[in-house]
Amino acid sequence: MQTTTIGGAKQARVGYELADVSLVPSRRTRDAELVDVGWSLDAYRFDLPILGAPLDAVMSPTTAGLLGELGGLGVLALEGLWTRYEDPEEVLAEIAGLAPGPDATVRLQQLYHEPVREELIGRRVEQLKASGQLAAGSVTPQKVERYHRAALEAGLDLLLVNGVTVTAQHVGLPGTDPLDLKSFTARYDIPVVVGGVGSAKSALHLMRTGAVGVLVGTGSSSVETTRGALGIHVPLATAIAEVAAARMRYLEESGRYVHVIAAGGIRTGGDLAKAIACGADAVMLGRALASADEAPGRGAYWGLAAAHHELPRGRYDRVEPLGPMQVILNGPGHRADGTVNLVGGLRRVMGITGYESLARLKDAELSVSACRH
Repeated sequence: MQTTTIGGAKQARVGYELADVSLVPSRRTRDAELVDVGWSLDAYRFDLPILGAPLDAVMSPTTAGLLGELGGLGVLALEGLWTRYEDPEEVLAEIAGLAPGPDATVRLQQLYHEPVREELIGRRVEQLKASGQLAAGSVTPQKVERYHRAALEAGLDLLLVNGVTVTAQHVGLPGTDPLDLKSFTARYDIPVVVGGVGSAKSALHLMRTGAVGVLVGTGSSSVETTRGALGIHVPLATAIAEVAAARMRYLEESGRYVHVIAAGGIRTGGDLAKAIACGADAVMLGRALASADEAPGRGAYWGLAAAHHELPRGRYDRVEPLGPMQVILNGPGHRADGTVNLVGGLRRVMGITGYESLARLKDAELSVSACRH
């Protein structure tokens, strides 16, 4: 880890965003049709290294099933609108009509004030399973103990414990049970993915809980305001590389491989390829999938943190419609900025650099612009 002095004896880490690094072609190229972009998470095999972010603007039971059919993994927010309202379509339509600004934040807070209903958690998981795809849901660390049972009883296949920053143990208020992820993962025969993390040390602690994967990304989402509201942010390229190195250290000590999933700020095929070259096994997409015709946000984009009742840490935004989810992921592309046919871009990168698999793409050489040194 590189550090620099910012004044006096105070040291700071030097970090790089994905935009700061570039892939370097190797001595060999191959046809893009001869590459494999599939990956495995625990016992599950996926054709695409794509997870749909557990955001109400991105994933509904229907779109999660669609992403599964395309080869990815859709993750439903189990504390979102789908578990607060019997039929959230009218609420989603209202949100889609808001104008970005402070009034939108206030309205989101009002709409998300409706309490989560455990019976709806179970019903949404049943809807996910009815699609014939893997049923994956997300809860925040503070609510895991409260809501996980309803999801598990309904047949949840994979659980994400997802927050701005997730640690191996969360200490709650007096009178509440602290979350101990190691104890939690040992109790249940279900794969658990946890995050976000931004450092090797935090990632190692989470890997040792028994998690099958860690989400890497702290303050990286385009609609997060965590950096301004809390002063917390870790540049994504550096965070991925550090956590990937921690993953190999943990593999040596335990013999268990933990998957690294890059989350936040990945909008193009180039971003996707660079995230994997930095060490990720897969990526989680938010804005990119919010731009799909099928997205429940209907052209709006926001996160759960934007509706926090005391300290909103996200903004309501609009996204440009880019076409069906199939086209956004697999093309054919109709734009030259890399925001359409993301997986096609990844395949082409692998062909140009000569790597036949995602695991081999992690060996790719990277360069940093001289102005960033």
